[in-house]
Amino acid sequence: QARLAESGGGLVQAGGSLRLSCAASGLTFTRYSMGWFCQAPGKERELVAAVSRNGTGLYYADSAKGRFTISRDNAKNTAYLQMNSLKPEDTAVYYCAADANVDLRRVGTRVSYWGQGTQVTVSS
Repeated sequence: QARLAESGGGLVQAGGSLRLSCAASGLTFTRYSMGWFCQAPGKERELVAAVSRNGTGLYYADSAKGRFTISRDNAKNTAYLQMNSLKPEDTAVYYCAADANVDLRRVGTRVSYWGQGTQVTVSS
């Protein structure tokens, strides 16, 4: 059975860093673009960053540019989101997703698998 498992969330002070991991199992990891999404209370889930199947293509939402770095290790079936210079407005549940889109701007529209989410809380 296919599964995505996020880890690495937690409580951090503003200006701090966290590294999220998304471990995939039961699926052919290299068939999917991988995306990281965030969902704050009362808001819709939105795409933060995406990485292409081979890891060379990257996409970032404006809110993530210059602060977050997405990557993947296909040998380990794992995607990562390095988050630096965190702000209180980054507080949300973060989800990873495996998506069939090649166009990274459209990641989120053809999701085959979602993770369960990991909470990130940034205190001021």
